[in-house]
Amino acid sequence: MLLSWNRLNWNFPDEAMKYQFEANQYWKHAIPTGVKIDKNGTIYVAVPRWSEGIPATMNRVVVKDGKAILDAFPSWKWNQAGNIDLLQSVMGYEIDECNRMWILDQGKIAYAPSKPGSQKLIIWDLNSNKMIDCIRIPDKIASYRTSFLNDIVVDNKNGFAYITDSGNGWPNHPIVGGIIVYNMKTKTFRRVLDQNFSTQDFPNFQFDIDNRPVNNKFGVDGIAMSADRSTLYYSPLTGRNLYAIDTMVLRDYTIPLEEISCHVQSLGSKSTTTDGMCADNNGNVFYTMLEGKGIGFYNSRNGQFHKIISEDRMVWVDGVSFDQKGSIIFNNNRFNQVYENPQTQIDWSYPYNLVIWRAFLDKNIKSYLYGSSSQCY
Repeated sequence: MLLSWNRLNWNFPDEAMKYQFEANQYWKHAIPTGVKIDKNGTIYVAVPRWSEGIPATMNRVVVKDGKAILDAFPSWKWNQAGNIDLLQSVMGYEIDECNRMWILDQGKIAYAPSKPGSQKLIIWDLNSNKMIDCIRIPDKIASYRTSFLNDIVVDNKNGFAYITDSGNGWPNHPIVGGIIVYNMKTKTFRRVLDQNFSTQDFPNFQFDIDNRPVNNKFGVDGIAMSADRSTLYYSPLTGRNLYAIDTMVLRDYTIPLEEISCHVQSLGSKSTTTDGMCADNNGNVFYTMLEGKGIGFYNSRNGQFHKIISEDRMVWVDGVSFDQKGSIIFNNNRFNQVYENPQTQIDWSYPYNLVIWRAFLDKNIKSYLYGSSSQCY
């Protein structure tokens, strides 16, 4: 265990903001999703604005009065809700081998439609602490109403990035899942596998955690890339199958959309629903186990699925990444309980409601990003 909280708290810039946060109990819907560590050991935490009152959606962990709390990243100004040019709601992001953060802004707050221009990909240089680029994601690529921009992987070797759109941004509406391809050279997007069987929720699929049904429906969620950048792995949350596709097919914008689905490979069942995924430099794809309450991995060399770790406190294991020192970093956030209506299951005094875990695997295991030489676009 690396860090744990009974609830999240911030290093607020003023007392008025802190008072509103506490008085309205906004913390009851503040949960960490993506957790990553940069080359300097700084821990970053995304807290999406799926409800009103989330102080900052992109954060770093700081220590104040001996306690680990969150501070807005890159600044409080950059986390101003309602300003489409700033960060609105971040769930997925990546820190590449060039020490740049690729921040995927969902755009929408509390599931309202994204305002035009709010959905975007921001590239931030962690070395200079400056924005490199801001690329807007238009409605025709990710619907302002139905989109739910989830996670991202980066391929600097070939100059592409890949984004999952879970397609559940409109509650009580059919899922509209798909994968978004971004060409770094041309700065253009292409939506592929839109409402394909592999990016949709599995029909009539139901699952439980701790014998309690999870009623949320999600399309494609977890995404990972092989170290040689040749294979993209992905999985819908509402379903157990792992899928793969050759990135060469996705990089060629001349291939008709209807032909791309012919290249989808079904790799089999993980025997669990999955949220986040990440591949290493050695041919393994690590995935969170929601039903299994832990972490598993797929060995691409022999096509086998394995369980690594499981623990009763790992309720809704959300994201998994690497610290480049031989360990995986992952977190659990009780999403299924926090967003249950009414919220009845949580003891907010329990010190392990929200946990960041670290598990050492092998000193030579690193992220997929460090498995092949590349350049920075």
